[in-house]
Amino acid sequence: MQLEFLGTGSGQPSKFRNVTSIALRLLDERNAVWLFDVGEATQHQILKTTIRPRKVEKIFISHLHGDHIFGLPGFLSSRSFQGANKNESLTIYGPKGVKEFVQTALRVSETRLSYPVVYIEIVEGVIFEDKTFRVIAAKMRHRIETWGYRVEEKDHPGELLVDKLRHEGVPSGPIFGQLKAGKKVTLSDGRRLDGHDYIGAAQKGRVVTFILDTRPNDNIGILAHHADVLVHESTYGAGDEEAKLAKSHAHSTSVNAAMAAHNAQVDKLVLTHLSARYIGPMVKTLITDVRRIFPNTIVARDFDVIDIPFKKEV
Repeated sequence: MQLEFLGTGSGQPSKFRNVTSIALRLLDERNAVWLFDVGEATQHQILKTTIRPRKVEKIFISHLHGDHIFGLPGFLSSRSFQGANKNESLTIYGPKGVKEFVQTALRVSETRLSYPVVYIEIVEGVIFEDKTFRVIAAKMRHRIETWGYRVEEKDHPGELLVDKLRHEGVPSGPIFGQLKAGKKVTLSDGRRLDGHDYIGAAQKGRVVTFILDTRPNDNIGILAHHADVLVHESTYGAGDEEAKLAKSHAHSTSVNAAMAAHNAQVDKLVLTHLSARYIGPMVKTLITDVRRIFPNTIVARDFDVIDIPFKKEV
């Protein structure tokens, strides 16, 4: 599981940061990529990565401001040109209006996609769940309807305790597979073994939370509770003047993000959606201010890739 940042700026593209788009790379977990927001020129950014558009199976849109959705029609069209077929459908989750936006752009441009698109209008709570993942949505506080997302990986079954089996003289082969499945088996010498006695502890699944464009609110803490990684907007830095700007534009400061990470007891905070004013020394100042509150913080740059490892059992 990895995060790859395709755009980390706010409002409009700059020389150093494209507008918002984040890829959650789940290649090992489900051979797929999920996108969170698709700002202008996201497809151009993808060309500079190893991401294959056909691997993108889900897109989660936080809200309908242009710097978060203007890249959607182009990306969908490129995915079609690159050979996605009717068996490679794509699902878009987002606020009411995202379907109309996409379909209007495709209709006016006479674009026909080679694969189906499924639109899911967001409601509070669990919006997706299967055997491997659950996604939870909660409302944020921005100028228009906006959503935050919590991605929960299901726990992984424990590993077969091969050393224990060998120590007890259990022959390898099909018996190992049966024990791994939790079955009871009888050995040729009459011993009866229960597979549950030979399986280690389950590996706790990982949690990633996406908070993009919002004023501080209680739902952030709910979505971010004990997350492995909290990706949080940081349009403005520390200071009274910055706080006033954040409040008037319905955004968060870096201090707001740090406090959210601290209160939710997350493992790592990643700041994104930075104003174009934050370049060079100002980024260093921003990160220094934040680390006083929450030390394990980084400021994402375009094309940064962040690994999300399993937590080590204590």
